[in-house]
Amino acid sequence: MSLVRPEYPRPHFDRSHAWTSLNGAWDFARDGERGPWSEQIVVPFAWETEASGVGAHWLEYGWYRREISVPRDWAGQRVVLHFGAVHHLATVWVNGVSVGEHEGGYTPFEFDITDALDGGSDAMVMVRVWAPADKREIVHGKQRSIPRDDYDDCAFTPSSGIWQPVWLEARPATHVSGVALAPADTLDAITATVSVAGPHSVGARVEVGISGISGIVGASSVTVEVTDPTAPLQVTLPIDAPRRWSPDDPHLYEVEVRLESADGTDRVASSTGLRRVEVRGDQILLNGERLYVRGVLDQGYWPRTGITAPDDEAFVTDLELARTDGFNLVRKHLKLEDPRFLHHADRLGMLVWAEPASTGIFTPDSVARFEAQIEPMVRRDGNHPSIVIWGLYNEEWGLDWDVVADPAKQEAVRRAYEQLKELDPSRPAVDNSGWSHVATDLVDWHIYDETPAGWAAKMRALLDEGAESFPVGLGPGRVVDKVLMAAKSGPTPELPNLNSEFGGGKTSVERGWNLRWQTLELRRRDMLSGYVWTELYDIEHEMAGIHTFHREDKDTGANRPDATNADTVVVPELSPVAPGRDVVGVRPGGEVAFDVRISHHGGSAVEAAVLPAWSAALGDYDADAVSEIARGGGPWLQNTVKVHPFRLSEPLRITETMPADRAAARLHLLVVAAGRIIGSTVVDVTG
Repeated sequence: MSLVRPEYPRPHFDRSHAWTSLNGAWDFARDGERGPWSEQIVVPFAWETEASGVGAHWLEYGWYRREISVPRDWAGQRVVLHFGAVHHLATVWVNGVSVGEHEGGYTPFEFDITDALDGGSDAMVMVRVWAPADKREIVHGKQRSIPRDDYDDCAFTPSSGIWQPVWLEARPATHVSGVALAPADTLDAITATVSVAGPHSVGARVEVGISGISGIVGASSVTVEVTDPTAPLQVTLPIDAPRRWSPDDPHLYEVEVRLESADGTDRVASSTGLRRVEVRGDQILLNGERLYVRGVLDQGYWPRTGITAPDDEAFVTDLELARTDGFNLVRKHLKLEDPRFLHHADRLGMLVWAEPASTGIFTPDSVARFEAQIEPMVRRDGNHPSIVIWGLYNEEWGLDWDVVADPAKQEAVRRAYEQLKELDPSRPAVDNSGWSHVATDLVDWHIYDETPAGWAAKMRALLDEGAESFPVGLGPGRVVDKVLMAAKSGPTPELPNLNSEFGGGKTSVERGWNLRWQTLELRRRDMLSGYVWTELYDIEHEMAGIHTFHREDKDTGANRPDATNADTVVVPELSPVAPGRDVVGVRPGGEVAFDVRISHHGGSAVEAAVLPAWSAALGDYDADAVSEIARGGGPWLQNTVKVHPFRLSEPLRITETMPADRAAARLHLLVVAAGRIIGSTVVDVTG
């Protein structure tokens, strides 16, 4: 068998100089007690998946077994067995000796197995996994449950067992146990908080520095001695000529920690970026500049491999798809994703909204399990500059859809928010995404509608008329109003306001059309801080993606996502009729007239005009001819307007004659500034 997921699995806490992968074929047994070992399973793929080689559904117990061989040059080191994630309850033995148990299907865990090896280098590792069919009281995100969750219609095939990499590492008995990195408020230094564990911690020397090609760069390193092993060390590393991390320049600083003790030398590396995300009034700021979220929902599923990426490149593919579609943020939905995803988001400059998995019902046990994810989430992922928003609950899942009426549920939401903010005050956090908020840094809302006209009416009520609630469909014939703020009535507090789930249309053509018109409806309103489209790709029965489950392009009716999600767009002042028929009743040679405005999210104001260009129905314009016109000017250039960032322009009148030889045509509206096309949209016109 070729190597399975061979890349180092923990780039945020890199000890890759002393590791070995345990991915690949393991013996496998269903149910029973430690056998019979009649099958093999490919780790790290859930046992429901084709890639695992097992394909077992609604199996509640699975047993794994594998022989391991510890490298000889690890002699004198402690040997640690790591699991990226196992759903849901894992019990582990080495050479028949119990080494530990872990509950929680999305958080990493490790066991020091040195004593169980008893001085030998070869051993048998055995893992028992319990993955209950009834998942309602455990964290399971979008995995289906029997009995069903209330949200079963948007749930997918369960993913049970080992679903993230398994590996061994060697480290000294006294070792680095944690490295938390944070940029200084002034964005010219990195603060490193280092934890040390082991029998000879007192007196150990820790050197922390920005790492270069040949190791720690001396001028930017700090050395301290451990005096109290219960208190983490905190050092500040100043940076000359600092480069700020941003989507346009995702510059990362590598930080290396070197520990010297009586037990030997330990080395760990991590990375972060110099960036600051903050809420100021009703705006989100990134490095002091306004951030408008153009996001897309990414649920982290793949056709043959479930919630495990088939290979490391799959993460890059999804991030690049999002960027190609014009998005600047990915909302990784109800899933603590594999750390490799965040590693690639950091280096590629894609912003991330990260959130834990949900439970299904409201009980003391389910609340405790949900909250148990928060500290591991921040500890594992807090160094990543790509994460700019933390999420918590989603649409009251795990809260029985009843936050407003129940103080106990409000208290659970508030407690989760306060726990998260105490651990990481540096990022905005959303308490209960999309529905009724209790304590939050962002006021977000989820509204779905099948038509631009219906969507526009809901936007007017919520954003223009000050409605305190909005309609949510909970099933056929059942619509309820969800108030924005659960804890009080009255105006929404002055916080950033954004949509974080929307979309509509039963076919891919309708959805492409709605992506254009519903997004432009949002761009009419300067007070908003952004949106999150649902979603990047189809998953199983859910056909809401811009792309197929296999990440292929879908027929969007020639509505380009990258034009809709651009920094600069044209917002026509009209109500579209249907896909391919935005404006109807115009005969060949007839006149079409309407106003447009320009929405511009660039860094500075521009003097712009709108250049009209006709093409065949659903077709594209002649790029060479139009570029020449844009550079040369013409009558259209006399109709210009100054467009300020995040301020909808004054209207411009578009008056055009339908091509005489066509019963249907596409009118391209191109924003031209300084002879260059910087944005566009289209209007489809028919008789």
